[in-house]
Amino acid sequence: MADFSRPGSLYGAVDLGARKQALEAQARREAAGPQAASASVADVTEATFTTEVIDRSMTVPVILDLWSPRAPGSAQLSPALEKVVAGMGGRAVLAKVNVDASPQIAQALRVQAVPTVLAIFQGQAVTGFQQVLPEAEIQRWLDELMGAVEQFYEANPDARPQLQEGDEQEPQAQAEPPADPDLLAAEQAIDKGDLDEAEAAYQRLLARVPGDEDARMGLAGVGLIKRTMTADPDEVRRRAQDPADVDAQLLSADLEMLAGSVDEAFARLVAVVKRTSGDDREKARRHLLGLFDALPAEDPSLAKARRALANALF
Repeated sequence: MADFSRPGSLYGAVDLGARKQALEAQARREAAGPQAASASVADVTEATFTTEVIDRSMTVPVILDLWSPRAPGSAQLSPALEKVVAGMGGRAVLAKVNVDASPQIAQALRVQAVPTVLAIFQGQAVTGFQQVLPEAEIQRWLDELMGAVEQFYEANPDARPQLQEGDEQEPQAQAEPPADPDLLAAEQAIDKGDLDEAEAAYQRLLARVPGDEDARMGLAGVGLIKRTMTADPDEVRRRAQDPADVDAQLLSADLEMLAGSVDEAFARLVAVVKRTSGDDREKARRHLLGLFDALPAEDPSLAKARRALANALF
């Protein structure tokens, strides 16, 4: 059952974007091979916790991602954390703990839920959060953390780590090419809550670069938000109990997408296509194709849903 408790907001568009980041991160790891672990990310176990987290935190803040493969929120949060920490240029590092494989770490830190993120500095947990945050909020949290770290060093200058002769700084993250101005305008509009301007910016970019995936996903995400931002989840749930209420089924699928229940949303609309005909069937089919646009082309959920749609149609 999808979680309809969260109201429609810009948060959902970030959730869907995290799926793309997760796929990209996985592809990078597979291409690099098992020996090419990033200097800014470490997988930590009970055997390596002291050296990778406690000892390392004496010179650099360690962002501890306590995750579980059973927790959907982990799949959304972890890739965003990796991206933000990688952009810190070595000023912070990420340590990932699978709490299912290393339960003693979670017990020692009194972790009540996953995902949980803790900042470890000078051997102590100094701040953290337990909910899935969008990338911009993670960046703000990290900026505040780094500001506090700098204040600590200003008050305790002898504690600041000094480079010894021959030492090298952590490798800097490779600079990314400048963002497209329309893509940047869309992101700024989203930050301000101006969905109309974000929509217009994505459309301008698609007019110039029809195959731009970020613009396609962004435009679909904005559409999701606009369709659901005034919806009452309880009312939608009640109406969706009637299979003949096609509009309620479409809106339910939108809410499921925003809640991260992508497969459930696709299955709902495929079922509508199967049991309807004429205009209702075409309406459900087009709506489903629109939801496909909210995900990256290589998302495995798309291939499964496209096969199911083809079977429903033919």
